[in-house]
Amino acid sequence: MSSHMNILVVDDDEMILEIFEDFLNSMDTRSVLTAKDGFEALDLCRNNKIDFCFTDLNMPGMDGIEFVKRVHQLDNTLPVVVMTGYPSADNAIATLKSGVVDFLVKPFKMEEIELTIRRVLEKRALFVENVLLKEELEGKERLQALNRELSDKIKDLKALNVILQEIDWVTSSSELFDLIVRLAAEITASDETHFYLVDENMRSWEPIASFYRKGREGDPCSQAWIQEILTRKMSDGTPLLMKDGHDDSLSGTQICSLVAVPLKIRWKIFGVLVGIIKDRSALFTEKDLHFLGFMSRRASFVIENAALYENIYQNLFATLYAFVEAIEARDPYTKQHSSRVTEFAISIGREMGCSDEQLDLLNFSGHLHDIGKIGIPDRILLKPGPLTDEEYEVIKTHPVIGAKIIGHLGLMAEEEKVIRHHHERWDGHGYPDGLKGESIPFLSRILAVADAYDAMASDRAYRKKIPDELIIKMVRENAGSQFDSEVVRAFLKVYQKGRIASGVTAFQPAPSGLKAKSMPLNTLQVAAPVHR
Repeated sequence: MSSHMNILVVDDDEMILEIFEDFLNSMDTRSVLTAKDGFEALDLCRNNKIDFCFTDLNMPGMDGIEFVKRVHQLDNTLPVVVMTGYPSADNAIATLKSGVVDFLVKPFKMEEIELTIRRVLEKRALFVENVLLKEELEGKERLQALNRELSDKIKDLKALNVILQEIDWVTSSSELFDLIVRLAAEITASDETHFYLVDENMRSWEPIASFYRKGREGDPCSQAWIQEILTRKMSDGTPLLMKDGHDDSLSGTQICSLVAVPLKIRWKIFGVLVGIIKDRSALFTEKDLHFLGFMSRRASFVIENAALYENIYQNLFATLYAFVEAIEARDPYTKQHSSRVTEFAISIGREMGCSDEQLDLLNFSGHLHDIGKIGIPDRILLKPGPLTDEEYEVIKTHPVIGAKIIGHLGLMAEEEKVIRHHHERWDGHGYPDGLKGESIPFLSRILAVADAYDAMASDRAYRKKIPDELIIKMVRENAGSQFDSEVVRAFLKVYQKGRIASGVTAFQPAPSGLKAKSMPLNTLQVAAPVHR
């Protein structure tokens, strides 16, 4: 083969194509052809001499596996390397059976491209030789070696896939740190693994998580020594691999081999993952260093993304809640209404056995359930008297307005449903959609009871608060018509336990002579939550 090579790159991501073009065209011995899908790539292969091919695995129209099969019908000696961001064992087996010779796991460094080309070409030369000699013993042995190499490659991909899948699903930093020390022990021969938080100068080391394969605590003296030696040898943030007999620092210790990789956010070290082997029959290898480095980079990426998402979420929530406060500020009688409704709803949810995720949804939706009232004119929202039918129709639009505000964010589909349907009725006579029974979202049913209670238990511009015993009687009697009976049952339990109290003033008995009358809540324009 001549020294000059035509390299085909197939990817539906234009940025990837540009990166390959810029990098490979800078070399006099490389020419790059690009295609955005498998069909375009096959046309290029029919009309050009292609010496090497990189292809994405997941592409519209024709995926990478199908493309490899078809291109090898044109030239079964063409070396093809698959690029993928999420390697899996199934994909690895399918692509290897199709004739793929290697993988590049996204994101990759530019220098890996040229290294991959050289490595694959060496494998290709061996492959061609094996094809010619496969009926001889020498050819058979070489094929067996290739099979072992492919098996190792699949094992490596499985390890990478485990790292990606498990790390990407953690929900807290403590869970992540416990996970990486456990995974580090699983994919290496570590007797123990540790994760340390470090300061910017790597002078202060705080152990956060540890894993001991043999179930015994580490030697405190060795812990102090580890921190001392790593402070000295990792000052520049470079990953470290140490073996007894090759590094004098391990002499006289129980440690036979040590590996350490930094975790960085924006190029600043914030932690170090350490693995230790005390059994001389096994030592860390460069492959172990590679896996732990890959895992530390992924963990750093997850931590940074979680921090950014949390910051964005908090800022977004603060902005939305500012709207709610602005709405409540328009009417001093409804001040803190949303906060109280949220507190009541969460108490009911806990009584009904809601999960943490459902309680979080109630917390968000409760605070923002009336955000749609920002679109209701003051002359209607603050009217100190009964509403006309036309005005009531305007009021009834606030759940839809609120749901649209939340829906435009594109991140909170469940919260949008809860807010939209918190004025639906169990008997189907609510609004905005007239949903009935269990077709009403469960959390909306909880919010409806909490909202009704606080609306009636608070002073309003058009009436004084209603005595608690009358409110409780009306809520109980409207179970099965306006409210879900199960939610009412839970509400009454938490009320009796003292976990729900009147919103504005402490509970006072009804004035002498006042008798509670049985009436549906939706007929009480001055009291019912369906109006305000």
